[in-house]
Amino acid sequence: MSMQELLIIGSITTDLANTAAETATRFGLNWPQFIAQAVNFCIVAAVLWFFASKPIIRMLEERRQRIAQSMADAQRVKEELAKAESQRQEILTKANEEAKALIDEARTLASQLREQEAQKAVTAAEEIIAKAKEATRADYDKMLEQLKGEVSRLVVETTSKVIGRTLSAEDQKRLNAEALLQLGQNAETSSK
Repeated sequence: MSMQELLIIGSITTDLANTAAETATRFGLNWPQFIAQAVNFCIVAAVLWFFASKPIIRMLEERRQRIAQSMADAQRVKEELAKAESQRQEILTKANEEAKALIDEARTLASQLREQEAQKAVTAAEEIIAKAKEATRADYDKMLEQLKGEVSRLVVETTSKVIGRTLSAEDQKRLNAEALLQLGQNAETSSK
């Protein structure tokens, strides 16, 4: 820089200093009092910085850490909840599948049991019918025997009365045989 430039800068600086001094005087600025207030302000600021701001900053840092921890815990809980929900869904799906399998198995067993019981009922009905036929046949045979005996007696009695004499044992046998033969032919014809 040249000398001339330095002189210009010096004159500007002097003008600014004079203007500042005039302004300070005009507004009632008292330099010793201003400096004392500035020193007091710096002392109060230093005391507040060391005794008030450090605990406040420490408290705010602790709070920030607690919030960060809470957020991490909330995220962890959210992930665990999602995992638990996923496991719950898997368990429900497996339970539904097992229930369906058990229902299908129960239906199959019920169908088999129904078929077995139906077969047992058919077999029992056939047995009852066979026994009824057997009993009917036995009753029929018994009645036929009774009827044969009764017919033989009636034939002998009737013949004795018609002839007017007592029949010999040989005549009775012959008449009984003929009556039974006739009765047997009539029974066969009626059963067909």
